[in-house]
Amino acid sequence: MNSPLLRPQLSMSQVLLCGAAIVTLSMGIRHGFGLFLQPMTMERGWSRETFAFALAVQNLVWGLAGPVAGMWADRFGAWRVLIGGALLYAGGLVTMALASSGAGLTGSAGVLLGMAQSGTTYAVIYGVIARNVAPNRRSWAMGITAAAGSFGQFLMVPVENGLIGSLGWQTALIVLGCTALAIAPLALGLREPAHAPHATAASQSVRAALHEALANRSFRWLTAGYFVCGFQVVFIGVHMPSYLKDHGLSPDVASASLALIGLFNVFGTYIAGVLGERLAKRHILAAIYLLRSVAITLFVLAPLSPLGVYIFSAVIGLLWLSTVPPTNAIVAQVFGVQYMSMLGGIVFLSHQVGSFAGVWLGGRLYDASGSYDIVWWLAVLLGVLAALANLRVSEAPMARLAAQPA
Repeated sequence: MNSPLLRPQLSMSQVLLCGAAIVTLSMGIRHGFGLFLQPMTMERGWSRETFAFALAVQNLVWGLAGPVAGMWADRFGAWRVLIGGALLYAGGLVTMALASSGAGLTGSAGVLLGMAQSGTTYAVIYGVIARNVAPNRRSWAMGITAAAGSFGQFLMVPVENGLIGSLGWQTALIVLGCTALAIAPLALGLREPAHAPHATAASQSVRAALHEALANRSFRWLTAGYFVCGFQVVFIGVHMPSYLKDHGLSPDVASASLALIGLFNVFGTYIAGVLGERLAKRHILAAIYLLRSVAITLFVLAPLSPLGVYIFSAVIGLLWLSTVPPTNAIVAQVFGVQYMSMLGGIVFLSHQVGSFAGVWLGGRLYDASGSYDIVWWLAVLLGVLAALANLRVSEAPMARLAAQPA
């Protein structure tokens, strides 16, 4: 099996505290972007597809830049990538506030913020965790960090809603840009000493690591399943507020819905991380995707009411980012930790292609049909397919790792 690290370079508490704080900010800020859809499009005279396309580009750029950011973090240090990401995050939010055209929105909210998120979220942070936390605690540690990101979603949605209500959407974005700069000093807490070789780890080139992963059937199934995760959560996160307002529910219900998703996501991601130490991770993932499809089906078929929205938000929140700890733990378990951030970034690229499809199709099909119904049912079908895909994943370490002494 993959041998434990003999001498962690950073203490686990330091890694978890700094990593969790960074993910709280980076994921928390982006979780409230759906609240800006209606005020921005109404004031600028844009269609919903214009806003949705910009956020779709954001998710795609995030995914495309993820493997590169991960490779740089593995090679040059995560803290450098995190500081650069913090600066891009602040710049992207400020220029988003100033955008006066669809192209300007795509360049700021799409390209700049997508690049920023690739360097400030899970792939980079999980690489540090994988190198500094023993394998038997890795899934739990990843669950803790994912739960922190979930708490950020719960915390930041009412904050962003309050900023929009009291300061207007433009000033709210500028304030959030200043807040994102706090990631930079936190990154210094993840500054690792020069990488000491692991006692039993065989050094691998980047090319060899890429070839090994892409040739692995389980890696491909895992990557395919993660596409669905992105499709579902970003469609819901961006379009849920507008969907509820279209059906006559107040903005407070929409804000409470996103906050509840974030709150219950804290518990869901932590539970998934704990279960990953006891159960087969592929079974956890299959159950999550299948339960999402069941929850969405019941939500769409049931009469829409505030209580129904709150129940759905709580249930989908438990399943929201709970895919993240087991997915990344499988990557580390199967391929080792040397290129964890890069390989995690490749899997996440599939997630972000799914995010692009979910958020863009939501806007596109709404403008074409006046309804989100087609996308809701597509999310149900994809959830079932993702469950089947993850059941085909093998969690056995690669031969070069399995041959190492424990």
